[in-house]
Amino acid sequence: MSVTYPSGFTAAGITVGLKPSGSPDLALVHNRGRSDAVAAVYTANRCKANPVLWSQQASADGRARAVVLNSGGANCYTGDFGFETTHLTAEKAAELLGLSALDVLICSTGLIGVGGQDFRDRIVGGLPEITAAAAEGPDSGKAAAEAIMTTDTVAKTVACDGPGYRIGGMAKGAGMLAPALATMLVVITTDADLGAAQLDSALRTATARSFDRLDTDGCMSTNDTVILMSSGEAESADLTEFTERLTEVCVDLAGQLHRDAEGAHHDIVITTRGAASEDEAVEVSRAVARSNLFKAAIFGEDPNWGRVVAQVGTTAARFEPDAIDVTINGVPVCIASSPGADRDEVRFGREVTVEIDLHAGDHRASIWTSDLTHDYVEENSAYST
Repeated sequence: MSVTYPSGFTAAGITVGLKPSGSPDLALVHNRGRSDAVAAVYTANRCKANPVLWSQQASADGRARAVVLNSGGANCYTGDFGFETTHLTAEKAAELLGLSALDVLICSTGLIGVGGQDFRDRIVGGLPEITAAAAEGPDSGKAAAEAIMTTDTVAKTVACDGPGYRIGGMAKGAGMLAPALATMLVVITTDADLGAAQLDSALRTATARSFDRLDTDGCMSTNDTVILMSSGEAESADLTEFTERLTEVCVDLAGQLHRDAEGAHHDIVITTRGAASEDEAVEVSRAVARSNLFKAAIFGEDPNWGRVVAQVGTTAARFEPDAIDVTINGVPVCIASSPGADRDEVRFGREVTVEIDLHAGDHRASIWTSDLTHDYVEENSAYST
């Protein structure tokens, strides 16, 4: 199940030749329901790709009916020609779907600097086929999810039932995973009858507690986009309850992104508790997640808690330097900023948990990250070739 799980949505994924592999590379999600309400959040990177610049404008009024997504090229820093390509894509898709161009959002993913004439011709030339292929059902949702993959090893989808409504979603992302949002494209659909302002409130809460806490390599993308569309084909939903369900969906997708991070051998969850505020807990967990020394230690399955404590000290969080506890995979290796249990007691598997207790308050927050591996370096050293 994916974006076609809620009522009112169709989808498709096809191959237009953007990828040398010949894998699917063009996707469409179309809302045919009663409502055209939409909300979206975008990368905080000041260097934004052309599709982000377009979609920010198009979604500003809280209305959209379709999303066209491509892999095989980011269409970022491709000059005026690249923005014209995005505009032309929206115009052609709108013509085929009977919409206004500003009802069509655009997403691209792939190598920065790719977006020339061949890129344009293949995308625009593929729009008649993909709009004709858009259909309901799990197969069409799966095809769309597969078409947005880049270095992903698996398609990432989710479906959720709420009281009287449904939520579905798809995502891509395996590298450049860092806030805001991580290098991902995410489309989430619902048939809950909610307005654009309600969708926006729910989405910002959900992404802040999911995608914005995924930080595998500290690198922020130029193309990050998360879109939430409502067809209004089901019942109205309680906003608080809907936000909780939406957060579950986003956490699920973020977890799938986390487990598929490029070259990772260990999936690490860093939780800071006993913080004076949730923001400070996030700051501490993120500081540890960003440490290459810590990430290298976990790759070597070395429970070097000193690298954790050292990173805590780089933050502005409130704590006493001699009162920090660190637990790795359930073993309290550091107690009151001093050696605790023998680090040889720590056992490693794919999943690694690091818990930091600041003893400064009642708040907690987790950040998801990955280890620094030979595979990650090799994959990203040859990405453009």
